[in-house]
Formats: sequence, structure tokens, C-alpha cells
Amino acid sequence: MNFRALQYFVKLAELKHFSKAANACYVSQPTLSTQIRKLEEELGVSLVERAPRQVMLTPVGEDIAHRARHVLRDIEHIKDAARRSRNPETGSIKLGIFPTLAPYLLPHVIPVICKRFPELRLQLAEEKTEDILNMLDQGRLDAGLLALPVDEYGMNIEILFEEPFVTAMPASHPLTDKQTICLEDLEGEELLLLEEGHCLREHALAVCALAGAHERVDFHATSMETLRQMVAANAGVTLMPVLSVKPPIPSIDNIALRPFDPPSPSRTIALVWRNSSPLDGFLRKLADSLKLDPALLCEP
Repeated sequence: MNFRALQYFVKLAELKHFSKAANACYVSQPTLSTQIRKLEEELGVSLVERAPRQVMLTPVGEDIAHRARHVLRDIEHIKDAARRSRNPETGSIKLGIFPTLAPYLLPHVIPVICKRFPELRLQLAEEKTEDILNMLDQGRLDAGLLALPVDEYGMNIEILFEEPFVTAMPASHPLTDKQTICLEDLEGEELLLLEEGHCLREHALAVCALAGAHERVDFHATSMETLRQMVAANAGVTLMPVLSVKPPIPSIDNIALRPFDPPSPSRTIALVWRNSSPLDGFLRKLADSLKLDPALLCEP
């Protein structure tokens, strides 16, 4: 079975367009079409339903596309094993990280990684948790920085640190009279939260459930920065991970931060990778460079 034909078919399954798939594979459209027809002839089935304005996969085409992705992933593993067995510290690592962690963690860990692995090329992909897990499964990422829990099937997980949450509120809010916040203080509060798909939203909802608070349903932020600006504009109260309010992140006027009474609500950050990865030994070394000084995680 032709390896290139599988690549072309998977790309067509992704883009649902012959011309776009051919451009993405750096071949002409006739070349791509010919290879897919040869694949159909070899398998004895129709993989693609060709219509004038759209491309649809047949049911067996959907199944084979799914299996082909895993075949291609395994071939990449073979290439990786051969290439990186020489010295993984001088190769490249594709690392996924979710948006409510990336801008706050990376300034602390990138200098450490560069010093320890000066020849390593770090390729970062900032994606939501679900997308990172899918990219890991497809072999498009080597590892992901994620907040637990995640689906652990087929994955190695190295816990890096526990990051507490703090309460962010307008400076005029009555709770600013308190030095620390207990969950009961948030009872009845309307919290500003991120939109669907962010793991931080799920953590905040869990705190809401414990505290008797509720979310503001007419507004969902797309980023942590939007949440901060809404709090500064007296729009409400929110929860923020402690790294997001530590230098080098600049402070914003009219925001008061208060830590929680112990035990503080928190999120567990971990490095996650496939247990079949040829980089297992190196990724465990990398995990050590991603663990933070506990002083950085102290509440303000």
C-alpha cells in the first residue's frame, strides 16, 4: 500500500477539497486524485463520494481515514525513534500548552530549558485541552502541558506543580476588607467565567458549586486578559490562577487580589505524553525543567 496515497487521503479527509488537499501536500491535483483512485482500486472500495461542489467520505472511507491517521502516526514514531535515538536533546520537541497557562508559565520555564538543553528546538502549539489531546493521539505533538484530570488511556503523566487560585475583584468590592477569602464568602456572588472549552472554566464552576456562587450567564470571556479587564471595569468577580497575577505579568489598576483560606482551590499542572513515545526518557528530563520554585506559587 502506497504511503504517499495514505498521506494524500488523510489530508483530503481533513480538508474535504481536492485542490486544497493537493496544495497542502505540495502536489498537483491530478497527482493527488490519481493516487487516491489507485488506493480505492487496491482496496476494492469507494473511499470518496465525489459531488460537483463538495467531497464526502463514504462510511468505509471514514473508517479507513481514522485507521490511516494511526498508521501515519506510527510511521512518524519510527522516524522519530531513528532520528532522536542519536541525541534527543539536539532535536525538536513539539509541545502543546493551553491558553490560560501559556503566557504565565513560559516566561519562567523557557530560560531554564534553554540553559539545560541549549541545542533543543522547542515548537509550541497553544491550543485548548481537547485539541491538545487529539493532536497527541494523532502524533502531531510530542507532549502537552495540561491541567488534570485528563483521559489517561495510553498516556504517561508527570505532575509538575499545584497552582492555587486567587479571587480577583474590583477594589471597591466589600470582600476587599478581608485579608483572605473562604469559599463561604463567595456564596451568592456572580462570577465572570471563560467561554466553553477552557479547562479553567470547569475548575471555576467546581468552585462555584462548592461556594454556592453562580456564573454570570450574559458574558463569557475568550481570554484571561478579558476577564482581568472586566473585573477592572467593575463588572464582577472572578478566579485567577496565581501565575497569571505574578511578575512579569503587569498589574492592572482597580483590581484587588485575595488568596483563599487553606486548603486553597487549585489546579494540577502536568506534562502528558504517549506511553509509546520513543522520547519517554527525555520527556521525563524535560519535566524536571518545567517544575517551578514553590515561591512562585505562593499567593500574593
